[in-house]
This record gives sequence, structure tokens and C-alpha cells, in this order.
Amino acid sequence: MPANEVAAAPTTDLTQFFTNMIGTLAVILVIASFLGGSDLMTKFHGVKKRWKVAVIAGILGGIFGIYGTMSGLELNGAIISVRDIGPMLAGFTGGPLGGLIAGVIAGVHRFFVGSTESMTAQLVTYACITATVCIGLMCGFLSSKFHKWVKKPWLALLIGIAMEIFHLSLVLIIVKPFSAALGIVKAIALPFIFVNAVGFALMITMIGYIERQRDIALERSRLKTELEVANQIQRSLLPPITDSYPGRKELGIAASMDPAKEVGGDFYDLFFVDKDRFAFVIADVSGKGIPAALFMATSKTTIQNCVRDYPTLSEAVMTANASLCSNNTADMFVTAWIGVLDIPTGKLTFVCAGHNPPVLISEEKPSFIKLRGGFVLGGMDGVKYREQTLELKKGDRLFLYTDGVTEAENSAHELFGEERLSACLASACEKTPDEVISGVREAIDGHVAGFDQSDDITMLCIGYNGNGNE
Repeated sequence: MPANEVAAAPTTDLTQFFTNMIGTLAVILVIASFLGGSDLMTKFHGVKKRWKVAVIAGILGGIFGIYGTMSGLELNGAIISVRDIGPMLAGFTGGPLGGLIAGVIAGVHRFFVGSTESMTAQLVTYACITATVCIGLMCGFLSSKFHKWVKKPWLALLIGIAMEIFHLSLVLIIVKPFSAALGIVKAIALPFIFVNAVGFALMITMIGYIERQRDIALERSRLKTELEVANQIQRSLLPPITDSYPGRKELGIAASMDPAKEVGGDFYDLFFVDKDRFAFVIADVSGKGIPAALFMATSKTTIQNCVRDYPTLSEAVMTANASLCSNNTADMFVTAWIGVLDIPTGKLTFVCAGHNPPVLISEEKPSFIKLRGGFVLGGMDGVKYREQTLELKKGDRLFLYTDGVTEAENSAHELFGEERLSACLASACEKTPDEVISGVREAIDGHVAGFDQSDDITMLCIGYNGNGNE
């Protein structure tokens, strides 16, 4: 902003004007950037009373204005500076009150450093003070009425140009004689308008960037909190495995679920169809994150209701598939392995819907139950599913898992695979279901060696202890 200008011909070239003003502007931008990214500005934006925001903005803008004057370049007794940026910025962030406060602070300081050597110099001081206060007010009114538009850098540049033309116009109107005013304006117009306008546009750009980053940070924090809650809700949907549930000495059960993200699409389920028939499910929804978690909740409820309501497992799974296919606008699907164990006899009836084959752990070598499976659930309506049976003997363990187990990768992108899974289950016949799952988990961790996984890892182990009469 201009300070004192004189009638004499300029003795400093434009290069010096530009260099000095840009250097001052750079310091202001650095300070403003530091304040904008600090906790102070976060608290400042959190102030509920608008007048407090205006006062803080006005004081900061006034300080910038003072620094602009103090670092200005003297030209034959005059001071060429970037003072106006302070009130412009205060008006943008604090409205008319903020712009007024900054203009008054910078203007009062300008008055006390003004030259009294000549009437021309005094008039220049008055013109500069008037311009600085008016610019703060005008930018405040523009911001309060058209804040979204003023935030656009190109429009901020035009406003900055208009403000500095207004400033120089006041110099031409107030300063006498007119020839002296014209000489001042000619000497400083180009660097004065360019640096202040560009500086204001850069300030607006920087503020906009800081606001966007703050909004992104707040949104991330909100999403993180919501995902943590979603994770808790998802885990609460899984059946508890305690001493009192399932509460049958004939059964031993253990399970684990480790989603790759905060929430996932894998799930397991345990429930009684009637007094002696115990159903269990392990499933894997396509996709990850919130969509998979929502489809997981729907799938779990649908499968459980159908298994309880229909007399045969094949009918239940076919009905569940039809239900999941209807209104499946997201085109998601779920693989599932569903079994119903008749506890007194050890007869296991099961249906495979495109899921990984479980492992039967018995006194003999662990074996994958690789029987013909059906199509995934939710993928295509009208699919028929064939139920199959298996006789569990006392001491048998049935290990079910999702593909996150066999597809766990190490840094060399080698899969854990079925061979490693079979190897770590080779001596699991004498182990409890808890020990079986913890052993597989340790084997997976040893294989991946800290390499990040992209898929959920879910395991379920059912131990059959006989019917109690054996």
C-alpha cells in the first residue's frame, strides 16, 4: 500500500519496488500459513460468537498491515508497501467488523509514521489512511454477501486489483497539486497493484486450501469414529461363544474374525434349529468395507431365518438365495458353507454355496471336504442347491475358513495355500478348537511376516465330542 508519495520524479526503478514488496509479501504469507495450519487457527474457527472471530481477524490483519508499512520502500520520503493486504484479509475472514478493525489499526500506525515535511506528504498520508480503512470495510462487505464467490482465486485477484485502483484513485483525488499525485501514481501503480492483488489472491488460495484440509481432517476423524462404532456393531452381530453358549458338552467351538479394514464382509453364525440340531455358517461377502458389512448383516439374518423356517437345508438355502437376489441393486454376492449337525447322531447335513472347502480333522490325515458345491448366494436367482451329509465321529474337528486364510500373502506374494493349511492341521486332532484356530493364526502370521493383508481372515472350528453315551 502506498504510504507517503512525493511529487519529485522517482529515483528507484520498478525492479527494486517489485523485489521489496514481494519479499515482504512472502514473509506475510509464511506467517499466515503457519497460523492457518496451527491449533490456534483451529480453535479460532471453532469460536461460536462471530464478533470474536471478527476481532481476532481484525487484530491479525492490522498486524500484517503494520508490518507491511514498516517493511515498505522509501521513495523520496514516501513509503511503498503491501499494507492493504492485512485489511483485505481481515475483511475476508472477519467480515466488515474485522476489516474495519484491521484498517483502523494499520491506518493509525500509518498516521504516526507519516511525513510532515510537506503538505503533499501529509495529504498522501490521509489518502492512504482513508483507503486502508475503506478497503477493509469493502472487502468485509463483499465477503459477508458473496463469501463463496470471493473464495475463488481469480475473483480475489480482480477484487485486489479493484481495491488498489481505488486506493490510487483516492491519492489522485486527495493529494494536491494534482501533478504531484499523478507523479506518485505513475511511479508506483504497476508494482503496487500487481503485488497487492496477487498477494491477496494467494492469501485467499492458501486459506481455501487450509479450510479444505481442515474439512478433510474433520471428515476423516468422523469416519474413523463411525467405522469404530460400525466395527463394534458388526462384532456384536456375531454369536457369543461362552461357557453357557452353546451350552452342550457334546460340542466344542472356537472362532475368530479379523477384518482387513475396520469392518469387513466375512462372518460366522451359530444357532440351534431345535433342541438337538445345531446350525453353523461361515460366509464371505464380495467387496470390503461398509457395503460388505451391510450386505453381511442382511445375509446373516436371511440365512438364519431360512434355515430355521424350512424343513430341508437345500430349500432353506435356495430361498435365502432368492431373497438376497431380490433388490440386490449393488450386485453383491456371498459365498457360504452352511451345516446343520444332529448332535445325538453326529450326522452333519451341509450345503456349499461357492465357499472354500472346510477341513475335516480326524485321527487320520486332515482332509478337505471337496465335494461338488453350488453357486454363490445373491449372484443369480433360481439356483438349486444340493445338500450333502457327513458322519462326524467322537473327537472329529471341522475347520471352516474364508479365502483370506489360504490367500494370505507374504512380501514375495506367495499364498499361504491349502498345503500349508493342511500341514499346520496335521497334528490338530488332539487339540481343542481354540488351540486349532490359534495354531493356524500363528502359522499365517509366520508366513506373512508383517506384510499387509488385503482380505478378511475368518475361522471357525467345530469339535464333536460324541453324544455323551460313547
